[in-house]
Amino acid sequence: MHARLSARTVRLLAVTAAAAASLAAAAGTAGAATPGFGSHFHGQNYSGGNWGGYVSFGDFTTATASWTEPSVTCNSSNDLFAPWVGIDGDGSSTVEQTGVATDCSSGSPVYQAWYEMFPDAPVYYSTSEAPVAAGDQISATVTRTGDNTYKLDISDTTKGWSKTITKSLDSKHASAEAIIESPSDSYPSIDGGVKFSGVKFDDKNLADTSPQGLDADDNGSATFSPGDIGSDGQSFTMTRH
Repeated sequence: MHARLSARTVRLLAVTAAAAASLAAAAGTAGAATPGFGSHFHGQNYSGGNWGGYVSFGDFTTATASWTEPSVTCNSSNDLFAPWVGIDGDGSSTVEQTGVATDCSSGSPVYQAWYEMFPDAPVYYSTSEAPVAAGDQISATVTRTGDNTYKLDISDTTKGWSKTITKSLDSKHASAEAIIESPSDSYPSIDGGVKFSGVKFDDKNLADTSPQGLDADDNGSATFSPGDIGSDGQSFTMTRH
């Protein structure tokens, strides 16, 4: 089963995590280590802990999703979050994922695309090669191409770039998900929430994969919750309550 950390424990890591994220953003190079967007750690009072979105359980080989990168207002230098799509992580100790992180450690939002083969550290793409801004249209896909080989694709159709990487991991093949996550347990204010679209696992609409909703803890005082899946079977919005 997945590990459990209390919301308080996660928050104690926030200062160190935000400092590391700031260094990585300043460097702007692939390979910089920052706090991981990895295993599904539950908070004490929230169903999703540091994950929020939809997860489906099973031996999936492909997970894909798109979203509009949201405009945010930083409330503190601890604010750090990412929308992502991935395989594994809920009910397993490995995750194969890619998305866009928003880091507020500098006082202003910094957007950076990344991938992670958890438990390895995340790898961030250079902001000069893969720039992201609020309002950009992002698409991401994780594909298992062999027993333990994964292709991670992410693209910004607004800016016109795409990145693909193939990595290996002794993975568990346990789940697939479209998620927002804050390793620091601290979200910025997100204008309009986070709107996912085109969510499919193994080319099946999200609604047809027996998905389960998860609420994400927001600093121990609120939650980000997934709305109902849209009539297209592929879309939902994460909003704060």
